[in-house]
Amino acid sequence: MKQTVKITEQVPENHALLNVVTPMGLEFEKNRVSIGENIGKIYGVIRYPQKVEAGWLSKLTNIPETLVSIGFQPVDNGSLINAISRNVVQQRGLADGARDPLSRQRAEKAAEDGEKIIRQIDREGETVGLMSVAVMPVAEEEKEFKKACRRAESVAGVMKCRMRVIPNLQKEAFMHLSPTFPCQGKINSILQRIVPVSTFVGGFPFASSGFNDGAGYYFAKDTSGGLVIVDTWKRGGDRTNSNFCVMGNSGVGKSTAIKHILLAEYMKGTRIIVIDPESEYRDLCMSLEGDWINAAGGSRGMINPLQVRPSPRDEETEMEEERLYHDEGYGMNELAMHMKNLEIFFQLYIPSITDMQRAVLKKCLVELYRDFGITWDTDISARKPQEFPIFSDLYALVQKKAEEEQEGRIYRELALLLYDIAEGADSFLWNGYTTVSADTQLTVMDTHALQETGDNVKRTQYFNILTYNWEQMSRDRSERVLLVCDEAYLMIDQKVPQSLVYLRNVMKRARKYEAALAIISHSLVDFLSESIRQYGQALLDIPCYKILMGTDGKNLKETAELYDLTEAEQELLLAGKRGHALFMAGAKRLHISFDIPEYKFRYMGTAGGR
Repeated sequence: MKQTVKITEQVPENHALLNVVTPMGLEFEKNRVSIGENIGKIYGVIRYPQKVEAGWLSKLTNIPETLVSIGFQPVDNGSLINAISRNVVQQRGLADGARDPLSRQRAEKAAEDGEKIIRQIDREGETVGLMSVAVMPVAEEEKEFKKACRRAESVAGVMKCRMRVIPNLQKEAFMHLSPTFPCQGKINSILQRIVPVSTFVGGFPFASSGFNDGAGYYFAKDTSGGLVIVDTWKRGGDRTNSNFCVMGNSGVGKSTAIKHILLAEYMKGTRIIVIDPESEYRDLCMSLEGDWINAAGGSRGMINPLQVRPSPRDEETEMEEERLYHDEGYGMNELAMHMKNLEIFFQLYIPSITDMQRAVLKKCLVELYRDFGITWDTDISARKPQEFPIFSDLYALVQKKAEEEQEGRIYRELALLLYDIAEGADSFLWNGYTTVSADTQLTVMDTHALQETGDNVKRTQYFNILTYNWEQMSRDRSERVLLVCDEAYLMIDQKVPQSLVYLRNVMKRARKYEAALAIISHSLVDFLSESIRQYGQALLDIPCYKILMGTDGKNLKETAELYDLTEAEQELLLAGKRGHALFMAGAKRLHISFDIPEYKFRYMGTAGGR
């Protein structure tokens, strides 16, 4: 039975399917290949360094915008030994007959290398083979393609490899590099070099993937997915402190990365203090049952600036200072050190104070402390917060002096300057006894409400908080303490840099007290203005651990100059990819991505970094 089928409608073309099954256009030239819309050039490595380290091939295989093919073919050891033996004899003869020292040295070196390979093969049973490496930079635009080629050539040069283009054989080289074709004999004859199998296996990219201190905690992942394990409290070599510097534009993941690190430090038992200007750490603090403090005023967040704090001494100098103080009657004791801090406090709070007013104020302070039984040789370590004066007491003393002294005008002017801090709006910040008790493992000092106050009040309170926290960091050398200063640019005053100077000194001395300081900010430029550069740059230079995230413009330029960034490192920062960073641990530099476990996000809350 014959059956006919009549087609009444034409089936429409499926362009998506056609694009899949249509072969990609290829065009081969003398020194390049066009692959669709992309441009490529295939190089071959024809010489390798005399000595290599573990994972050495990863430097070639991890070059951005490149494809790499690695081949290895085992060979017969017996015939190879005979060939190397003949070469050694030949090189010895060349060395003996050489007239110039350079030729003799090269021949002797070649003979020594040959004898070393013979020992590896004959005595140690080393297997050898023929290795070939082909590298192809690829890019869509001519400018980017040339940049990729220069980068590949530069990396090979730094590794002391010799890499050359394969002219007139780009088609065969492309087939050799492609996984869909077998190895090409012509290319093998050009690229294959004798290499011990241990060198070949030890050079695999995964052999050096990641970074591991052997202790510490999971930090991030590198570009090849390897784990980065960091012990931030490690000492030795180029790791001299545990300070952090974290820089990057808004939205690139700074807060999330810092919370991830804080959770890891918390699990290790580190005591953590956070200065939080954006209320981003409150959820984390509550989740870990820490102590959240409103540092913008109130009965629970009061830090009395007039409370004398113990002054820490460096380990190597404290015994000498104690001897001088007790035996000869002088030395920088607690009250004297605190008077220096109070001088900075008032200069920040009242920038217009004159030299005469400052001198009278210091005289009044000394008399006030004497009224409370505190003199230059008083031990203040056992005193309670209620046993120190507050600003109401200072204000009353100055008013009394204004009535009693003949030169009452200066005291009356000083009383007017102190009115706000004693009885006015600023009294809620500073006129009271210290109520902050940092006995928990995590303390968050929330300064969000301070952002609505004047610059002088804001910077003065930051300095007050910083001096209090330095006492907490330095009181016990056996306790690890990490102080995190988020939005650290808020502490910068170009006209009155004393607060910045104090912050720099804390960073320099923290390592002696098993403490660390983390500086977090959006803009590196804020720290490098000419008037404060000598202090601000130290906060960027001193930390052993630097996390540089996405940035651009002037910030990128300053960052590149300060840290001597390579072109590839600058491109990483310019891309601004969320969660990606350039991580520096001492002299080690890594491109990392913060792949954070899901359980940590449940502690972080929804503020800031989410």
